[in-house]
Amino acid sequence: MNIKIRLTLMSFLQFFVWGAWLITVGNYWFGTKQWSGAEFGAIFSTLGISSIIMPALTGIVADRWINAERLYGVLHILGGLALAYIPQVDNPTTFFWVIFASMLCYMPTISLSNSIGYTILKSNNFDVVKVFPPIRVWGTVGFIVAMWITNLTGNKASANMFYISAIAAVILGLYSFTLPACPPQNKTSKDASLIQSLGLNAFKLFADYKMALFFIFSMFLGGALQLTNMYGDTYLSEFEKIPQYADSFVVRYSTIIMSISQISETLFILAIPFFLKRFGIKQVMLISMLAWVLRFGLFAYGDPEGGLWMIILSCVVYGMAFDFFNISGSLFVETTTDSKIRSSAQGLFMMMSNGFGAFFGGLISGYVIDTYFTVNGQRDWHNIWLAFSVYALVIAIAFAVLFKHKHNPKDVENIAH
Repeated sequence: MNIKIRLTLMSFLQFFVWGAWLITVGNYWFGTKQWSGAEFGAIFSTLGISSIIMPALTGIVADRWINAERLYGVLHILGGLALAYIPQVDNPTTFFWVIFASMLCYMPTISLSNSIGYTILKSNNFDVVKVFPPIRVWGTVGFIVAMWITNLTGNKASANMFYISAIAAVILGLYSFTLPACPPQNKTSKDASLIQSLGLNAFKLFADYKMALFFIFSMFLGGALQLTNMYGDTYLSEFEKIPQYADSFVVRYSTIIMSISQISETLFILAIPFFLKRFGIKQVMLISMLAWVLRFGLFAYGDPEGGLWMIILSCVVYGMAFDFFNISGSLFVETTTDSKIRSSAQGLFMMMSNGFGAFFGGLISGYVIDTYFTVNGQRDWHNIWLAFSVYALVIAIAFAVLFKHKHNPKDVENIAH
């Protein structure tokens, strides 16, 4: 089989595993199990904790001792087994620990899949910059397909979503053992200190005011990244409690509606080079923050009939909100840090946004929704989304005022080449 096709299949399955349950787990939690919002926030915090702990550790293992594709396979199989056990869980505490075990295995595979792709393409003399992005786009397609399968098979509130994910994870784990070998590169010197090995030397960037401010804003915005993944599908599904919307398309196919967000991602990725060249890194990050304001605000006022356009537009805006900050933020790190710690700095960016940001965002949002916006088990979605929108607006205003960065078109050209 063609190398590019094999890597495309890997990318497709990588995110299929996640898409089968990530968007719909709220329906299972609130609708099927009737568990609380505060405990649900803790479930999504496992993504953040795992992103903080595991990528650096598995990176060291793959760099020094075990072929990356084998480690990748083992992690997916173990993670799949944990997912397969979830339907047997009957209390939120056990659910937390099982999903945490699964995320400890899954989250590092995201970066490992990139490393494997780069290694195999380079060893086969492909232009990575040109060839890898079209392969990675199929990961988003896999996520969307998994969402559609979960919804169309009637499993958006069923434990079967975890079986679908688990089967895909085990298949991917076994498949990875057939990929070309990606042996340890020994990139980290054996006599390097533990701090250097873990990439912790990048923390010295916090001594620079501008970088420290950027990482702090990354954490605060990271708190918003998973909010609609956590609650979006549940919000749409709960329109069934309103008689006039009970049998609406939005209620029956809420997961498909939410998948517009992922479709939007693939389109806005193509627009990023234009926006970066035209407006610069800071402005693109600011556009992302304002897009989050719209994402939440449109949800607040949308409904399955006259306000359907707002729900759809919110999903379209998501692509800009999510991609613009992640990619422009990564570019900012790439162009403002020393080459010797650039990889570690990128890891620190992901740790602050997808790690600490997602962790605190998950816990705090769950507590706030349960304490201030839930009465007798009924969630006040209008004010929930307005509160999130105000949160994003405060971040955007503070970022515009406090963060100083001069646009240099050459930065974008240097990355492109």
